[in-house]
Amino acid sequence: MRIVGVIGGSSITRDISKIAYETGKLIGERGYALITGGLGGVMEAASKGAKEGGGIVIGILPGNSRETANKWVDIPIVTGMSHARNVIITQTADILIAIDGRAGTQSEIAFGHIYKKKIIGIHCNIPLPFEKVSSPEEAIQLVDEYFERE
Repeated sequence: MRIVGVIGGSSITRDISKIAYETGKLIGERGYALITGGLGGVMEAASKGAKEGGGIVIGILPGNSRETANKWVDIPIVTGMSHARNVIITQTADILIAIDGRAGTQSEIAFGHIYKKKIIGIHCNIPLPFEKVSSPEEAIQLVDEYFERE
């Protein structure tokens, strides 16, 4: 069975919810399994769509209880790993679709690149999380400034 990962924000707008739902529904209709982080937002909307499209939904949960899974998850996997579960999601998925999102989604995208997964983005404009410099001296100057502020 082919597995499609949908990754994205847990706090989303109505428009993003609709996009995630439609994406999940198409995944289910095609007979692919859906894997997500199993909680709310993009994960829940995609899960609902996949279930209504006839698919199977796998939720890789961050905590210690399967009761935290959204109601559309067929197979809740309890990890107790918090954000480290993102490795499991990206390793298990054959391909990833990122919808919206912030730091957690960015980590999944990074793991996807590490594991050489195809990654598709829909309304996903995640900036790089670091300040670019051109020399070691500039880097250390920023380090010094950071420590001076503490």
